[in-house]
Amino acid sequence: MTIRKRKGMLIKNTNTSLVTIAMSTRTITLAPGDEELITAEEVLDETLRDYLQVRGVSIVRPAQDEEEAELKERLA
Repeated sequence: MTIRKRKGMLIKNTNTSLVTIAMSTRTITLAPGDEELITAEEVLDETLRDYLQVRGVSIVRPAQDEEEAELKERLA
């Protein structure tokens, strides 16, 4: 069995109001239409998953390797 490499994601606020997601690693506040990169670990965060379930935010696409490396460096 091949082990899948988990990637970060680009998320977007698809609501018409401000969304604040308080994850265990950090808090992200997104205005309507704003996008933010999240790490592969944050993709599994329960609070974020709740927002994804109710379409409070949507996944736009997987993060590119360069974007993910830059995000991890910025968060370190």
